[in-house]
Amino acid sequence: MTRYDAATLRTTLSALFREAGAQEEVAETTARILVEGDLLGHHTHGVKLADGYLKDLAAGNASGDPGVLKIQENTPVAALFDGHYLLGPYLVQRALDHCRAAAATFGLGMVSLKRSHHIACLAAYLQPLVEANLVPLILSSDPAVASVAPFGGLDRVYTPNPLAAGIPGREQPLLIDVSMSTITNGTVGKTHAAGERLAHPAILSGHGAVSDDPADYFAEPGGSILPLGELAFGHKGFALGLMVEALTSALAGFGRKDGPTTWGASVMVMVIDPARFGGTQAFLDETDHLARRCFEARPRDAERPVRLPGQSGLARRRDYLADGIPLPEDVVAAMRQAVARSSLAGTTPFG
Repeated sequence: MTRYDAATLRTTLSALFREAGAQEEVAETTARILVEGDLLGHHTHGVKLADGYLKDLAAGNASGDPGVLKIQENTPVAALFDGHYLLGPYLVQRALDHCRAAAATFGLGMVSLKRSHHIACLAAYLQPLVEANLVPLILSSDPAVASVAPFGGLDRVYTPNPLAAGIPGREQPLLIDVSMSTITNGTVGKTHAAGERLAHPAILSGHGAVSDDPADYFAEPGGSILPLGELAFGHKGFALGLMVEALTSALAGFGRKDGPTTWGASVMVMVIDPARFGGTQAFLDETDHLARRCFEARPRDAERPVRLPGQSGLARRRDYLADGIPLPEDVVAAMRQAVARSSLAGTTPFG
């Protein structure tokens, strides 16, 4: 795959979003978060999403105007954001900034966000806060989409419902980004489009058979993505998925019961300042100790030592910043089409 400079990608995407109607701060934030997703290796939730975002801006299904955001501050630490389908990366960044300001005074801040457009890669938001010795938490669901069946059922009810958390550490910070399903919607779509099989049976067909063929998801009757834990322990992933639904859509007061049809998200964002609890140094002492214990554990496979969450992503980020980000051909093709439709034609690596 051809590699592309991260800064050039940010500049190109920002210009495309501006031409599609997004105001500068929205365009720049969205471009930065998408590129950050690719820098961490989450290629299904990085630049690949730009094509869909641009189409939704053009169709009026997403907004690029920060003026549509309505903020209701209920207490000094709790707020409700109504995003009116403003581009999600901008909304989540605004929510994190709001929470960070509250945490500086009160030790924590929390925002419940409804009617956001899609919010991209959750891990992409974490590093700046972790580097400031803060603990960010992000939970997300999409009330307009159903792809995961409840444990013991066959019909799709909810989404993979990811949870992300950043844990500061002097030696090795943790960047956690996990779904409450075995795989994501993006992985199913990407594998199906490539005509390939999944690396592991993660689909439950509409007839109840476990499958590694994404075509079974799109068949009739429709299949579903297995919850985290699959058939053996899927009750645990199911419970966690419901928890995320409650802390996102239910807490924000807008969800599946409202029947939304726009690609979007319900989100819970929190920032915690350890200094207001047991103390920053004590927090770092404990997380460093835990990391060392993990690294010192005897490996089951000598060729595959223990890795902490986010460790490989941060290593990949250093590589990609130095040598460029490899983009899949379908992403490159979509970028070429977007550039060709814009005033940027002939001035970017995509034409």
